[in-house]
Amino acid sequence: MERIKEAMQRARAAAQGRTRTGRPVAGTVAPEEPAISYSQTRVVQIDPRHLRRQRLLTGSGDGPAEPAYKILRTQVLQRLAANGWNALAVTSPGPGQGKSLTAANLAISLAREVHYTVLLVDLDLRKPALHRLFGISPQAGIGDCLTRGTPLSEALVNPSIERLVLLPGREPLGNSSELLASPRMAQLVDELKNRYPSRIVIFDLPPLLAADDTLAFSPYVDAALLVVEEGGTPREDVEQALQLLKQTRLLGTVLNKASLQRPAYA
Repeated sequence: MERIKEAMQRARAAAQGRTRTGRPVAGTVAPEEPAISYSQTRVVQIDPRHLRRQRLLTGSGDGPAEPAYKILRTQVLQRLAANGWNALAVTSPGPGQGKSLTAANLAISLAREVHYTVLLVDLDLRKPALHRLFGISPQAGIGDCLTRGTPLSEALVNPSIERLVLLPGREPLGNSSELLASPRMAQLVDELKNRYPSRIVIFDLPPLLAADDTLAFSPYVDAALLVVEEGGTPREDVEQALQLLKQTRLLGTVLNKASLQRPAYA
């Protein structure tokens, strides 16, 4: 009898497009959700031309990048849904290898899935970059939430992309690894991950070989994506980064700036 009950519960969850955690199951159809109205989150209108200049997805045919991010999005959604995860770190072995751009474009692509909201968090506290990518001048940032007790609602920004919210950095912080391992950070992460059941949280973290920040924060995430640059990331750096991530679930690697050309599909 218990097996029958469990089977019925699983069938109902699949029919509703939800996992036991309340998150939609990738590949299923869930009821359409109403448009989101932001009452506390600051909404900033961003010129699409700025997004294109920064190589961010605009949804208007972004060349070869758009289908590549759709494939990445599907792979990420499948792994997250299969394991009931919703917190993903994006990092790289070294600086300048495209981790922040990858995190931002993945967040934009995920936000286009109508059953999810996405929170993109800039945790590269020494060199915050996401606000510049989106062309935003933050009134407050995550550093203010950690050091000054600024309410989270004062730092959140919707960059005029539906279902996407950005928690930016504002100014560089020198004691970043201590802040990332602090009780206040643990409390903040718990709030970010658990407030909304259909939310995916993407953390843009510092390069692994540049500081210990990512290792200090890794216990708070479900899994990580490692971004490497074709022709720019030395093999030994990749091997060292993978060694550092051996205690963290690695969702996969993203090859950035790849030169491989595939024939068009029509």
